[in-house]
Amino acid sequence: MAIKMAYYPGNAARAASSEVEDCIQPLCKTLDIQLIELPRASSDGGNIIKQSSPKLQHALVARNLALAESKGLDILTTCATSHGIMCDTIDEFNEDRSFANHVNNIVARTSGIEYTGESQSRHLLHFLVEEIGLDKVRDAVINPLRLNVAAYYGSTMQRSGACGDDDPFMPTYMEQLITALGGTPVDYELKCQSVGAPSLLTINKPVMKMTAAVLSDAKSSGADILVSACTISHSNLDSYQSKAGKVARKDTTMPVLHLAEIVAFAFGHYPDRFAQLRTRALVIGG
Repeated sequence: MAIKMAYYPGNAARAASSEVEDCIQPLCKTLDIQLIELPRASSDGGNIIKQSSPKLQHALVARNLALAESKGLDILTTCATSHGIMCDTIDEFNEDRSFANHVNNIVARTSGIEYTGESQSRHLLHFLVEEIGLDKVRDAVINPLRLNVAAYYGSTMQRSGACGDDDPFMPTYMEQLITALGGTPVDYELKCQSVGAPSLLTINKPVMKMTAAVLSDAKSSGADILVSACTISHSNLDSYQSKAGKVARKDTTMPVLHLAEIVAFAFGHYPDRFAQLRTRALVIGG
């Protein structure tokens, strides 16, 4: 029987990172995961709205969680930032019931629903390791990666309560998954460092230096490619890669993929794109 999960794509998967959206459906079909759409879901604020109105961001998130709760489902997301944001709201609600009631009152008056705390957020990485299991993932591999892969977690979901049963400070889930997919995980220091995605438009130069530091560290550590668990950070690491290198004067040339892509490729989906990736990694990676 298929596992049903409410699907929340986050802020980028259906826009700047549409390649993630291409891959999540066939990936989940392979593993017998049924994604249920939340057609009235909104942006979660991306930690940008929170800078001026924390209450508004929590209300947006609580509404999305309530939509999933109305279907009796937990939420699955491919974005570490979105997952971290949802966990933040859940924690706030659990710690301060008065605040939770206040935000729920706003959500109820605007949308006619409330979040009672039943539905939880799950990131794709944690769900694959903890619920599906690495043995089942390994059995589904058709095209082993056979690449040196640097895992990028980012900072948003690397805290207790948001990283599943993984270690908040020294996570290994993605490395375990990379191994199950037939790749070789690369150890490097900055896999949990922020690339400053929410501040891209306001403090551009420091963000570019943060982005360049991660890419440069991964490449100098021997990675052929870098795989990100976050669609927002993925955009920084990929789309702004060249600019980051120029600003920081570092070698940042590195093929960057999202976690959903690399799993889908290993499962035999989009073999042409996987072949292009291997060629690109051979030419510019590592």
